[in-house]
Amino acid sequence: MAILIAIIGNKGGTGKTTLSHLLCHGLGLLGRRSACVLTDTTRQPLDPRGRRYVIADARSLDTLKRIIDKLRPLDDWIGVIDGGGNRPDVDRRLYALSDLVLLPFRESHEDIRTVVADLEQFPRAYAVPSQWPVNAWQREAADRAVAQLMAPYLGRILRPVPMVSASKLLLQKRLPAQLPTPLNNTARRFARQLLEVLDLGRELPTSLEEEEGEAVCEGIPEEEMPLRLKR
Repeated sequence: MAILIAIIGNKGGTGKTTLSHLLCHGLGLLGRRSACVLTDTTRQPLDPRGRRYVIADARSLDTLKRIIDKLRPLDDWIGVIDGGGNRPDVDRRLYALSDLVLLPFRESHEDIRTVVADLEQFPRAYAVPSQWPVNAWQREAADRAVAQLMAPYLGRILRPVPMVSASKLLLQKRLPAQLPTPLNNTARRFARQLLEVLDLGRELPTSLEEEEGEAVCEGIPEEEMPLRLKR
């Protein structure tokens, strides 16, 4: 059976679409088969050529149902659903059908307030600090805001995904022939983390490419991060 991961949340501009493609790209680099499922009606499907994952256009609920019905029976596949923003009814639907639910948020207090409300509404979901600062001072300030405003939810916050300017390349209509090493490494790290959460991360290969040029964002202490889903 395929695993479904939904990236949802009421606030727009938190990086849901970027994280969807970043995750699928990282899964591809790790040898995993995945499909990036577009449900955001404000976006257009991207050209699948040259990508390490399938792109599925599910911008209507009927199409989404057909795609999920085709995807679910496939062994060793992961479907990553880009949920779009400010669509509470769609978010509830995606939450109900997914195995893992992610709520990205950026460092602003407005984002943090919104993701706290979403964590209350979706008790199985995990928050993902998205486009997190890599500058040490800015990262410390962002982590401090999370610690103060999200103290009851620290066990449901995943490791931050750092800001990588090259991530916008994944959202180009046609993917460039080559992608920068820092982008590839960030995608691998994100994909590895979610495979660990799903308890699928054992014996993953380590690429020598990850030893250089990697965007590092340690952020919130490791002991406060969940290792796998609570069942």
